[in-house]
Amino acid sequence: MARYEFLTTWCLDAPIEAVWDALYASERWPEWWRGVERVQVLEPGDADRVGELSRYTWKSRLPYRLEFDMRTTRVERPYLVEGAAQGELSGQGRWRLFEGNGATAVTYEWIVETTERWMNVLAPLARPVFAWNHDVVMRNGGEGLARLLGVRLLAHG
Repeated sequence: MARYEFLTTWCLDAPIEAVWDALYASERWPEWWRGVERVQVLEPGDADRVGELSRYTWKSRLPYRLEFDMRTTRVERPYLVEGAAQGELSGQGRWRLFEGNGATAVTYEWIVETTERWMNVLAPLARPVFAWNHDVVMRNGGEGLARLLGVRLLAHG
């Protein structure tokens, strides 16, 4: 398996609660996040959604779709959501939100391994393309979130 570690940062001119509400409602991401085709809740979690299992289907500029299931493992409203992925990608994801001066910084840590044979075979050559594709999808997310909230995306990276 090929291992990937990504760190994405968005800074939005919005209060933390508004950003939290949009990110926390992941089943609505396809409405505003270009590249997210579908989010389907397979198993509900507790009142904070811990234990919830959702299936995510992603499509971006490359000619393939990725699908994986994500189990929410930790929630600390409005600062943190963590989950464990299984499927075509296997690993850990962590959203963190920080507020200051009326703006919210969001980080997403994504540490995953590819499980599909074709991706693992191509990894030595395609790693930069897979990383570029991830960056495109995450940039789309930051821009879509800013549009949804009617605010400026102050920075992304």
